[in-house]
Amino acid sequence: MNTEAAHDPAWYDAQYHTRAAIPEHPQILQYWTDASKATRGRLRGKLDLRYGEGTKETLDLFPAAAPDAPVLIYIHGGFWRALDKRDHSFVAEPFVAAGASVILPNYALAPYASIAQIVQQMVKAVAWVWREAEALGVDRRRIALAGHSAGGHLAAMLLACDWRAVERRMPAQPLRGALALSGIYELEPLRHAPFLAPDLQLTEATALQLSPAWMPAPPGPLLALVGGEESAEFQRQNALIRERWGEAAVPVCESVPGRHHMNVLHELADPAARAHRLALGLLGL
Repeated sequence: MNTEAAHDPAWYDAQYHTRAAIPEHPQILQYWTDASKATRGRLRGKLDLRYGEGTKETLDLFPAAAPDAPVLIYIHGGFWRALDKRDHSFVAEPFVAAGASVILPNYALAPYASIAQIVQQMVKAVAWVWREAEALGVDRRRIALAGHSAGGHLAAMLLACDWRAVERRMPAQPLRGALALSGIYELEPLRHAPFLAPDLQLTEATALQLSPAWMPAPPGPLLALVGGEESAEFQRQNALIRERWGEAAVPVCESVPGRHHMNVLHELADPAARAHRLALGLLGL
């Protein structure tokens, strides 16, 4: 396991404190808020559906015009401790226009919840979507994931999940694949980043347990993209999951030129961008 023990705390903060490295981050967050509010005004979304009884166990559904549509489940980022599904409604609009339904689940945030608990919430959300597919008007045979940053980590964890242990009726792999933007696949470095470590409360053992890179490779596919202007550590994280899981499970491992950790998400919502087209491919569109 790569513990990166040679580096000091300031190095870890410089590598992972993405907002500090992006001076325009307040404007980008405001854009997400405004674009998402506009999307909710235009689309007939079903908001705050409960997938469980726990804290923040709700999701938003933006249905396709036609029934029995494929469904993209988008998991937001924020280092497991920030942001909300309502900040990311804007991701849904181009996929709905292309004939897909989009679901955005919420999860409890650190430090109130541990990363392990958040993973379990996302497992619960996917199982709920699979069970309720007919009522939701989606095709349970065409469920794909997308996630950004911490959401990319969660998407990878869900690909590696033992679904038969979750619910016996479910297929061994109910997911057609996942697209991860700037995913985090090895959690050990985060224990050494002062801006983050107190909220995540990871130990060496839990960091290892919750790192997709150190799990057996699932069938996939995981499509792993990272912004070309992101830190060396985010570049390493993206390369690591390909190295550990192999090309069969991670057939796409790419850097997106001209994008940093936040605006790389805009690639998912841009119908002309490769990330958007890759996600459509996972849905069979």
